[in-house]
Amino acid sequence: MPYPEIRPRRLRRNPALRRLVAETRLSPAELVLPMFVKEGLSEPRPIASMPGVLQHSRDSLRKAAAEAAQAGVGGIMLFGVPTAKDATGSGGIDPNGVLNVAIRDVVGEVGDATVVMSDLCLDEFTSHGHCGLLAEDGTVDNDATLAAYAEMAVAQAAAGVHVVGPSGMMDGQVGVVRRALDAAGHQDTSILAYAVKYASGFYGPFREAVESSLEGDRRTYQQDPTNLRESLREVELDVAEGADMVMVKPALPYLDVVAAVRAAVDVPVAAYQISGEYAMVEAAAANGWLDRERVILETLTSIRRAGAQITLTYWAVEAAHLLRRNY
Repeated sequence: MPYPEIRPRRLRRNPALRRLVAETRLSPAELVLPMFVKEGLSEPRPIASMPGVLQHSRDSLRKAAAEAAQAGVGGIMLFGVPTAKDATGSGGIDPNGVLNVAIRDVVGEVGDATVVMSDLCLDEFTSHGHCGLLAEDGTVDNDATLAAYAEMAVAQAAAGVHVVGPSGMMDGQVGVVRRALDAAGHQDTSILAYAVKYASGFYGPFREAVESSLEGDRRTYQQDPTNLRESLREVELDVAEGADMVMVKPALPYLDVVAAVRAAVDVPVAAYQISGEYAMVEAAAANGWLDRERVILETLTSIRRAGAQITLTYWAVEAAHLLRRNY
């Protein structure tokens, strides 16, 4: 029957009805908080391009991790910022390097109250800022980099991390990491594969956060933003190599990719709401151009609606509180 018998607005007439028929629901348990720890800091340091986000000291990292767990956030993704870098990114493999120390600190603080994840990539630790080792001609050497990733994965697992996140977009990285972990007795350490990582213009604030020394760009190994079928191929390969979960990064500009990946695989799908997405909303809100809290939840809902069951977001703790307050 047509209008006036059919009135879809009946189900929108008050908040209780809207909650009752909501098709997409957010939960704090599905959110992961990315966190940065800077070697040598005695106090946390603000990141100018990401208002509200900090480079943590070891002490402030432990405290913030405990607060995230208390808020019900599902996980924490750790990034290390060393004081010294070299051509091979050796600080990422060193058991006493900033990231591996941070893993031990956070696992010691929160235990199994939340999932502790770590970025498995060399870019924060290399003097040239690339995600892998360089060949003599200056290109990234895929296979030499895989050997470094294997060592890095074992070091992170030995530090106690629950999930490693290989993010360098090297061919074969998931399989190499899985075999290295298993051979070292870390069969229970999970892999969140950055299966779809685009060469995006939205990474700028992150590079400030990790004090990136990148020379050039990463277009030869990160994906071209024009491609979707290529993403599905990358995902298929990573799942075949042993990925326990797969991720799309960035999130908002690639919601169609998130949806396609969700339809293609039967493992959990994550999406990373990255630094540029965060910074845009914060800047617009600071100018009074939008309702900040409303937009935070709206963007997270769009990512969930597209099919991501896990979302990495710098608003994870705040969003957890907003969800409890609003629902």
